[in-house]
Amino acid sequence: MQAPKIEYFKSLDSTNQQLKEMATERSIAEFTSVVADYQTAGRGRQGTRWESTEGLNLTFSFLIKPYFIDINNQFEITQLITLSILDVLKPFGNEFRIKWPNDIYSGDKKLAGILIENNLKGRQISSSIIGIGLNLNQVTFSPDIPNPISLCQISGKTHDRDTVMKDILNSFIKRYSEFATIQDPIQLFDEYYANLYRNRGMHSYRDENGVFEASFHSVKPEGHLVLRLPDGSLREYAFKEVEFVI
Repeated sequence: MQAPKIEYFKSLDSTNQQLKEMATERSIAEFTSVVADYQTAGRGRQGTRWESTEGLNLTFSFLIKPYFIDINNQFEITQLITLSILDVLKPFGNEFRIKWPNDIYSGDKKLAGILIENNLKGRQISSSIIGIGLNLNQVTFSPDIPNPISLCQISGKTHDRDTVMKDILNSFIKRYSEFATIQDPIQLFDEYYANLYRNRGMHSYRDENGVFEASFHSVKPEGHLVLRLPDGSLREYAFKEVEFVI
């Protein structure tokens, strides 16, 4: 396979948006990537904003064509990319976890966020754009951000953005290609679940009714989180319906 095409930009509103516009204008190869030194309107899931100081962190997006993944199983893309990022981070420590559904944490602090936008055609996902924002070399953050951390703060050294980006992309391509061939969703899910933040014990959460204590029960195939309350009852949540109290 040829090396993915990577396009670099000094500044963009959003790497996801740039890649969507490129894909609308012409046919682009799978794994084509867009990297920006700075995003003026970087987005997280459901419209949340991603803040990053210019030139210090990693903001990039790439396109895939996961025709082999049914629309009911699109959460498999989340599992593949989060585990791929952990592949790259784990040499720097053992505290990295996936905070459901797709943030990357070190301890109780947020290191990276992911935005996945799927384009559907019938029962298939014709294309997906995966956007990643990773705190790489920033050491001072706005007080408005509740719990950020960077890889530089964790490792005690600065990191080359291009190297980390290519390592993540290569790790994803390996996992993605293997999954397309083997199609073992149970193994993929088991690895994802084993790396989830707070997957053991009782912890505090908040929903529309307030704060409560619960433990993880399961994550459903569509990505919904099921929590078990102390009385044994279960509550199921879609994205953004429950908050981790940290």
